[in-house]
Amino acid sequence: MECKKEKNMANCNCSYEPCSRKGVCCECVTYHRNMRQIPACFFPDDVEKTYDRSYEKFIETYK
Repeated sequence: MECKKEKNMANCNCSYEPCSRKGVCCECVTYHRNMRQIPACFFPDDVEKTYDRSYEKFIETYK
């Protein structure tokens, strides 16, 4: 399957500038799953900017 990186970037709110996975969702999800985290796009912008991508922060945000 072809990666639609340019199209994915429209929905990528990751503010971590040196991230090489921006717009490459399959790599992003795999990376964060291995780190026991949730990708930035699951968080509102203000929460994403804290870089706390933990499961606990996700639950707290959407409680």
